[in-house]
Amino acid sequence: MELKQKVVVLGAGGQLGQELVRTAGAQVDCIPLLRSQLDIVDGAAIEARLAELSPQVVINAAAYTAVDGAESEPEAAHQANAEGPRLLATVCKRLHSRLLHVSTDFVFDGESSHPYTPDAVTAPLGEYGRSKRAGELLVQDVLPETLILRTGWVYSGFGGNFVKTMLRLMAQRDELAVVADQVGTPTWARGLAQALWQAVARPQLQGIYHWSDAGVCSWYDFAVAIAEEASALQLLDRPVGVRPIPASQYPTPAQRPAYSVLDKSGSWRDLELEGVHWRVQLRAMLKDLKELQHG
Repeated sequence: MELKQKVVVLGAGGQLGQELVRTAGAQVDCIPLLRSQLDIVDGAAIEARLAELSPQVVINAAAYTAVDGAESEPEAAHQANAEGPRLLATVCKRLHSRLLHVSTDFVFDGESSHPYTPDAVTAPLGEYGRSKRAGELLVQDVLPETLILRTGWVYSGFGGNFVKTMLRLMAQRDELAVVADQVGTPTWARGLAQALWQAVARPQLQGIYHWSDAGVCSWYDFAVAIAEEASALQLLDRPVGVRPIPASQYPTPAQRPAYSVLDKSGSWRDLELEGVHWRVQLRAMLKDLKELQHG
C-alpha cells in the first residue's frame, strides 16, 4: 500500500487555501492550518508545529495580500511576505520538507508589451510587490530547490475578491465604472490549487513558474463578462451597464502594473496541464457559487 504524502497547507482560510483543501486528492494527507493555528511570522511556532507534523511538503498560501494596505503598513507586509517565508524555508530545510511558495505578478512593473516569463526582470511598483519579491529571494537563498508559483488576479467563491465585489455592486447599481487600461489574466483559485497539486506530485520541479488562466483581458472586460455570465445564471435579476474608465480616474494608494500577463508555457509543459480560458473558468466558478448559495 502506497503511503500518502503529508502536505501542510499554510493560509488554509484564504481563497486559495480553501480551494487547496477542497481539491486535495486521495493520494495526499492534507493538513490545513489557519492563520489562527499557525501564523507565518511566528518563527518559534513554525519550528514547533512543523517539527511535530514532519510533512513531506509545505504549501505556503499565507500572505499579506492587501495591496493598498501595504503602502501604509510596509512592515506588516514585509513580515508576512518576506520574513515569514524565510523562517518557513529555514524550518523546511532542517526538516527536509519540500516547499511550494505562492508569489505574485506584482513583482513586475507592467512596462512590458508581451507576457512576462519567469526569468523576466522584476521591478515592483509598490510595497506589496516589493515584499513579495523579497520573499522570493529570501526563500531561494535559504532553500534553492523551492518551487515558487507566481499568479495574479485571483478570485474564488471564498473570501473577498473582484468577482464577488462586482456581483455585490451589480446587485445595487444600474451602472459601474471599471478600469480599462490595466491588462492581465484572471485566475480561478481552484485552477491554481490544481496546478499546485500537480507540482506536489512532481518533486523534481523547482525554481520559478507562472500560473493564471489562459487569455488576456482588462478589468473592464472582466467586469463585462461577470455581468453577462451572472445574468445568464440568474445570479443578477436585471441588466447592469459597465463603463470603461482610465486608471487615472480611479486613484488608489498603490500603483498597479498596467500590464501583468504571465507566460505560463513552462507550467503547462512541466505540470502537464492545459491552460483553460479565463472566461470558461469564470463560468464554472459562478455555477459553483450559485450552488454554494442555494445549497
